[in-house]
Order: sequence, then structure tokens, then C-alpha cells
Amino acid sequence: MGPRAESYDLFLCHAWDDRRATATELHDLLEAQDVSVWFSERDIILGQPFMREIDKGLAKTRIGLVLITPAFLKRIESGGVSEKELSELLARDLLIPVAHGVTYDEIRAISPLLGSRNGLSTDEDSLEDIARKIAELVAL
Repeated sequence: MGPRAESYDLFLCHAWDDRRATATELHDLLEAQDVSVWFSERDIILGQPFMREIDKGLAKTRIGLVLITPAFLKRIESGGVSEKELSELLARDLLIPVAHGVTYDEIRAISPLLGSRNGLSTDEDSLEDIARKIAELVAL
């Protein structure tokens, strides 16, 4: 499958390990709320350079959404998350972190800038409720 739109509401950043489970679930819940989401699993054309496609996706979105899981934190520590991608997202006015299976204290210990953003957590809300809250923000 290839790119579906010229622009998107959200760019969904996630760990590669989460792509077929939690990231896909969050993507699907957001799209069910009529939020357009750039998601690597759906928007990167087969055979295209991965980082170039991510760069294009970042350029087409207005809000960054970061799904932060234990796998995501491990990738940050090991350099497995693109520094360019994370830097671009952290530079945005609107960046929504969603903690899933991690605390904000754990996030701040690895990425103080990311952990300092006001975000959501699946410890407090279901993924369905998180998708609804994000859809309300996008609609503003």
C-alpha cells in the first residue's frame, strides 16, 4: 500500500517492535474517529527508502503523536529511533506523547524533553478513550 493523502492530521511515531500490535490498534482507533494518521505500516511504499518516506510523512502532518512503550525507550537508548525524526517531533508546537506500559518518570529518565510534554497514559485511559481525546484536539 502507498501514501493515501496529501496531508494528515497526525504523524504516528512508534517503535518497530510495536508496529503490528499497539501502534496498529491506536492507528485504527484514531481513523475510526475520522482522524487522518500517517503511519509507516500503511504509508510507506514498498521498495522506497524508509527514512526518506518518514521525512515526507513528517512534512505532511501537523501534529506529532509518539507511542512510548518499553520497546520505544529501548530504541531511544540504543539509537534505534531516528534522531532526526525525534528532533523534528520535539520541535513541534503540538506533540502528544502516549505512554503505554511505561511511566512518565521512566520517559523523563531517558528523554527529559519528551517526558516533559503533557500527554496521555494507558494507565489512566483506555486506548479507545485516548483516541477520542486526540480526535477532540485535532478537531479544534
